[in-house]
Amino acid sequence: MSFRSILAKPFASFVVNNRRKWEQRAVETQLSLMKSLVSDASYTLFGKDNKFSQISDYQDFKQSVAVQDYENLKPYIEKVVAGEPDILWKGKPLYFAKTSGTTSGVKYIPISQESIGFHINGARDALLSYVHETGNSKFLDKNLIFLSGSPEMHKKNGIFTGRLSGIVNHHVPSYLRSNQMPSYETNCIEDWETKLEKIIDETIDKPMSLISGIPPWVQMYFDRIQARTGKKIKDVFPEFSLFVYGGVNFEPYRAKLYESIGYKIDSIETYPASEGFIAYQDSQTEEGLLMLLNSGIFYEFIPVEDYFKPNPRRLHIGEVQLGVNYAVVMNTNAGLWGYSIGDTVKFVSLNPYRIVVSGRIKHFISAFGEHVIGEEVEKAMQFAMQRHPEVELVEFTVAPQVSPPEGGLPYHEWLIEFSREPQNMENFAQDLNQKLAELNVYYDDLMTGNILRPLKIKSLQRDSFINYMRSEGKLGGQNKVPRLSNDRGIADKL
Repeated sequence: MSFRSILAKPFASFVVNNRRKWEQRAVETQLSLMKSLVSDASYTLFGKDNKFSQISDYQDFKQSVAVQDYENLKPYIEKVVAGEPDILWKGKPLYFAKTSGTTSGVKYIPISQESIGFHINGARDALLSYVHETGNSKFLDKNLIFLSGSPEMHKKNGIFTGRLSGIVNHHVPSYLRSNQMPSYETNCIEDWETKLEKIIDETIDKPMSLISGIPPWVQMYFDRIQARTGKKIKDVFPEFSLFVYGGVNFEPYRAKLYESIGYKIDSIETYPASEGFIAYQDSQTEEGLLMLLNSGIFYEFIPVEDYFKPNPRRLHIGEVQLGVNYAVVMNTNAGLWGYSIGDTVKFVSLNPYRIVVSGRIKHFISAFGEHVIGEEVEKAMQFAMQRHPEVELVEFTVAPQVSPPEGGLPYHEWLIEFSREPQNMENFAQDLNQKLAELNVYYDDLMTGNILRPLKIKSLQRDSFINYMRSEGKLGGQNKVPRLSNDRGIADKL
């Protein structure tokens, strides 16, 4: 064992013990953080415009700070991007995380001197929690690969700008840099397929122990390795023992990924966002992700059924309930205020506060009032795959077919790319439909009332999703296919 794996265990114990201190006083921690954030930003332009100096409690805060998205904050962000100080947060940001929005075009999310550490420590602490719980630290002695976006940045009015994964790459602790892969030069390659081949060149003969990335792109990495070698991943990387992922639900990809590897492997789910590191899986045995309530972000939660109302209910952490779908609102130490990130979560534990990501507030199908959400289609897929264990899935998305070209009642169309199809596609579709109807009573009612007919599956040819993402300029990195849409935009392109 090297010094990395030896020292990791006492350090992990230290980190977990400190975490448990704020876990036990989570509500107090969050409300205290709210006051601290307001105080620190009281003299900024946003703070003055919203009377931060008059805020003394959460009720005052809700009256002063509106829930808003990027478009609402854009007039302030444009001033920050132009280089003006003290607009949303004190001084100027350390970085801008550059993302692409569906309605806002390019978005510039500020990352401050105060917030960057939390972006880094979230991933670090996820690994240390795993070390503390399992006692396994040997993976730190071998090579670690992070499949991410390019770390190259450019300056915008003196502020470094790039993708979040690339920004974070510059802050990988020095004790991990010696065994981090791929090389900086390879990581800077923009074209994903060119980059992937180069990553394989660099890693195929190395003792890889940890692989991190979004599941569909990791699967693509595995597929290319298997095509070159004709071997299972366990035979190429016999030291591989830990998979770290985020960004999508792992369940639809789990079976095929394990089949490619050749055995079941420990995994850690993380929930990073450009706006802040939100949660990570702190246990291999408990459901959900631990919400990080001491990381410079004051969270609010809006019940999904209230979200589009003029004055939706806003709750702090002490007011949430188990099993309710909430839209996540963030107030951060980088200057995002009342910021709705578009994700929805459910709490599966209140001691400590653990969540599962249930979908996107704007990613749903409600062409007929059914309001089917991402969590429901993923659970239906998981159920059907359990009933049909021969099935291996590459990717899928769901869209309404309002005016079927063949005539008849409308339906939900499931566009699925299989690597191994069901032996009986009709039964597979029936199992999907049955489970979705159990999960969503409105969907069931629409079929009972002969407004919708049961779902239909469109089996797509190999590489359909890769070709679609390539055509959109979003192949690889941190990009992912929306699980469902309320229109035919993605479906028709596929």
